[in-house]
Amino acid sequence: MTDYAARRTMMVDTQIRPADVTKFPIIDAMLSVPREAFVPRALREAAYVGENVDLGDGRVVLEPRTLAKMLDALDIRGEELVLDIGSALGYSAAIIARMAAVVVAVEDDEALSAEAQALLTEHGADNVIVYTAPLTKGAAEHGPYDVIVVEGAVEELPAALLDQLKDGGRIACLFMEGALGAVRIGYKSAGQMTWRFAFNAGAPVIPGFERQATFAL
Repeated sequence: MTDYAARRTMMVDTQIRPADVTKFPIIDAMLSVPREAFVPRALREAAYVGENVDLGDGRVVLEPRTLAKMLDALDIRGEELVLDIGSALGYSAAIIARMAAVVVAVEDDEALSAEAQALLTEHGADNVIVYTAPLTKGAAEHGPYDVIVVEGAVEELPAALLDQLKDGGRIACLFMEGALGAVRIGYKSAGQMTWRFAFNAGAPVIPGFERQATFAL
């Protein structure tokens, strides 16, 4: 029988701590939340490998290092409202729920949303709302948000999501330029966004977040 608790400890010791993530809430969450429970059953043996877990159709569960470093850069506080875009079965939402007041996790498939909500409830993440909507639209009715996290890569970020960020809020997003990816943290001030490079990473571009083709006459 697989010892998943031992694998979680190894994940933190070999993937998270060496990436200079030292904040206790992140380490504690990564040690406590059973990642294997939030991936499809057939992929559980791959849950703790230091890679993105491929869910198909351009969707992944982000590798632990990428998620941890995003959260480290965002420095989520206990009173904050967080929008988690593309949370799949809810792993990222379960992690963030241990740091934030409330998490709104968005998925675009009703069956997946229902499964995620059941898993989150089962594992004690009672401060997560799973909302079904196109990922590009977010969940404006529950916002605005202190923090937004995008669980996958983008080429272009829809304005609808940035509109849901509070003034003074932060967003973490992995921008892909060809084969190269860079996580940037965006800060909103007086309605304007300022972006700062955080670290390099990689993931598939989420469907709907591709750069729109332009045509010249």
